[in-house]
Amino acid sequence: MSNNGGMTAGLLSYETLVHAVAGAVGSMTAMTVFFPLDTARIRLQGVVNVLLTTPMWVVNTRLKLQGAKFRNEDLQQTHYRGIFDAFSQIIANEGVGTLWNGTLPSLVLVFNPAIQFMFYEAMKRRAGRGGRKISSAEIFLIGAVAKVIATTASYPLQTVQAILRFGQYKSEGQSGILGSFQNVLRLLMDRIKRHGALGLYKGLEAKLLQTVLTAALMFVVYEKITATTFKIMGLNRKLKH
Repeated sequence: MSNNGGMTAGLLSYETLVHAVAGAVGSMTAMTVFFPLDTARIRLQGVVNVLLTTPMWVVNTRLKLQGAKFRNEDLQQTHYRGIFDAFSQIIANEGVGTLWNGTLPSLVLVFNPAIQFMFYEAMKRRAGRGGRKISSAEIFLIGAVAKVIATTASYPLQTVQAILRFGQYKSEGQSGILGSFQNVLRLLMDRIKRHGALGLYKGLEAKLLQTVLTAALMFVVYEKITATTFKIMGLNRKLKH
């Protein structure tokens, strides 16, 4: 018994408390200092994903537009027999680098989900003020509105991305990152000159129909699964105000 009492006293001693506090402060300091690196790691994962999948999206875009009738006579029809033939023709006729057309807009669009979740969380907190329970219908509506905002904000870049992937835009001037940035600006300005500012949003309604309902349903399912998980674990989840 005396030994157990001595061990308990040792554990609760002032020296042990000092070590515990020092360890906690050290851990918090290290986490604070290196947290930007963790954020950079997450962003880098998005960048790697874009670089790996852009060739597939380029081929996907061209196959979708194959056979379409264009009002612009300068646009030429493509003739691909399938995915592998598309890869082969693009590399042979336009060069390997063409497979990464539209990479710069894609890298910027990595932030689209961040915008969506930012508005979703802000509206959800506002709706749940005072501990008010948010219904599934409200979650669906909030998710839909958040997706509309994110899609509308990024749609001009998505338009430019599609044009670059299609491969019929002839760039001028420098190559590399600076050249890509200039091409994006040139395409945006050209679209405004031809169709006005609203020309940047041509086809937006179809894009919204494609993505908004899917995103809204995803948020409802996400909240249901999260609530069920917390309930199973015996935890009460409260909205942060």
